[in-house]
Amino acid sequence: MSAPLKRRTDSVPTSPLSSASLPENHHKANGDNNLVGMISSIDEKTRELEREERESLVLWRHPLKTLNFFCCELWINIYTYAHTLLKHRLTVFLTILVSAAFYVLYVIPGPHQQYMQAGKSEISWCLYWVGLGVLSSVGLGTGLHTFLLYLGPHIASVTLAAYECGGLNFPQPPYPDEIVCPSTVDPRWVASIWNIMSKVRVESFMWGAGTALGELPPYFMARAARLSGYDPDDEDDLAEFEELQRKKENPELLSTVDRLKLFVEKLVEKIGFFGILACASIPNPLFDLAGITCGHFLVPFWTFFGATLLGKAVIKMHIQKVFVIVAFNETLLAKAVDLLGSVPVVGPRLQQPFSAFLVKQKERLHRKGSESPSGSEGNLLSAIFEKFVVAMIIYFVVSIVNSLAQSYHKRLHSKSKKTTKKSKD
Repeated sequence: MSAPLKRRTDSVPTSPLSSASLPENHHKANGDNNLVGMISSIDEKTRELEREERESLVLWRHPLKTLNFFCCELWINIYTYAHTLLKHRLTVFLTILVSAAFYVLYVIPGPHQQYMQAGKSEISWCLYWVGLGVLSSVGLGTGLHTFLLYLGPHIASVTLAAYECGGLNFPQPPYPDEIVCPSTVDPRWVASIWNIMSKVRVESFMWGAGTALGELPPYFMARAARLSGYDPDDEDDLAEFEELQRKKENPELLSTVDRLKLFVEKLVEKIGFFGILACASIPNPLFDLAGITCGHFLVPFWTFFGATLLGKAVIKMHIQKVFVIVAFNETLLAKAVDLLGSVPVVGPRLQQPFSAFLVKQKERLHRKGSESPSGSEGNLLSAIFEKFVVAMIIYFVVSIVNSLAQSYHKRLHSKSKKTTKKSKD
């Protein structure tokens, strides 16, 4: 009955009275629009104040409040992950069972111990470089890559040792923890670019695989935001993506960096697998945007991860290895030290400790395997490097504390907004 009535009501002609009331309705509609605009403006200001308050929640400004929020968010995450694990009881049980079996084999003495020890050494070495690769993707909280701190110096030390020793068949142990020149050179491992690349291939691949794993969070975050319709204004990476989409409408406002970002986005969106592979195969600080773009456009996981893994762990790593090996060739390095002395004022002061560092490193290579390096061989460069690494790690831990505290702040405000909305409804 209601549908025919509704159709008859809609077909009734407009009376003069209803026509006369049109201006009043028009003013009422304008008033409603103004009210909606005022509400949206107030919401935007409130959101901006919340964002400013959240960004100020750091250890050096509000230490007690930040630590309190950090502990609360950490507890929530632990509870959430524990609840998720309980949903997969069978998988957890099988994992514990397999781990217990390996532990028993590792503890019980027998002829299998040599294989267990070798396996433990190899797995630990691979996990170490994978972890450094993941940390490189997150930049240690400062945008600094662990290639400059760990993998690059490792390849450089192997390169210097190869040319100094004449070969790469270093005694193992102490290699890879320490490098000692072999007593006799294996003809299969003479010093050459190809042999040096082969010597550092495993750690380089693992580091590259870690960087590929570190690119997954932006991908999953953008994918979840697209599927759930979540407003990404409060997420830095997604907010940057949304801002870039808005700038497309005004090309004259685009900066050079914005144009590069749009180029990466178009490359990934139009070419797909090979576009992702091209972006991942070169040192590309804008690759986070490629991950966000793939997540936003719902690119299949294995298409994104496969291209990223192939580009970062195979193609880009070979380019970086060749660059470091060529740069630390003994002849080029000697020329670099000579050029360092020609730098005005600071050149001669830097040349002397750097030359001493190289001499001591060469002396360490020729010691016998049973000898331990002397403590007096430490120098200013190694001490500065160690302190720098410790400072980066401390800053990384502090950034994690600040990030979790800000996440809890955001959680509190989201919860209060939902409660207010329910009470209004």
